[in-house]
Amino acid sequence: MSVSLHTATVGTFLQILPSVSGLIDKAEEHCRTNGLDAEALTGTRLAEDQWNFAKQVFECGHHSSRAIEGVRAGMFEPELHEVPLDFASLRKEVADATALLQAVEPAEIDAMVGRDMKFAFGGKVRMEFTVEDFLLTFSLPNFYFHATTAYDILRNQGLPIGKMDYLGRPRVKP
Repeated sequence: MSVSLHTATVGTFLQILPSVSGLIDKAEEHCRTNGLDAEALTGTRLAEDQWNFAKQVFECGHHSSRAIEGVRAGMFEPELHEVPLDFASLRKEVADATALLQAVEPAEIDAMVGRDMKFAFGGKVRMEFTVEDFLLTFSLPNFYFHATTAYDILRNQGLPIGKMDYLGRPRVKP
């Protein structure tokens, strides 16, 4: 049995993104319950040299839906700008990423196997990939890293979340 590139990537993004949305909900509820401003959590980071919760959430969108846009264009570049720290902007980021991914046809992604793909930084090509290697060895690991780090930031701040808040809905046998 073979697994399609679409299933391995888009299917996985669509499993975890709703969990990221759920983390945003839990963070907002925590702030509301404890009389905190959004930035008390959205601006929090695990270490001084890491991005904050808000940027971790935005990177989930970047390494999922914008990775798909990147393979369509043959080029992907990091987005290093600061991001808004409000919950509405975070929800919009996840909702927009989810909507784009839900509209992707499996045949489109699967037909890209073997195509050239470039990662550029500062206008210079830094890495060259095939589409499948870019998605499977660069974007997917980055996506998981940022989703996990967003989860870890909230867990570190004492929110009552667990593994099921991260895993999303597994694709179980019908």
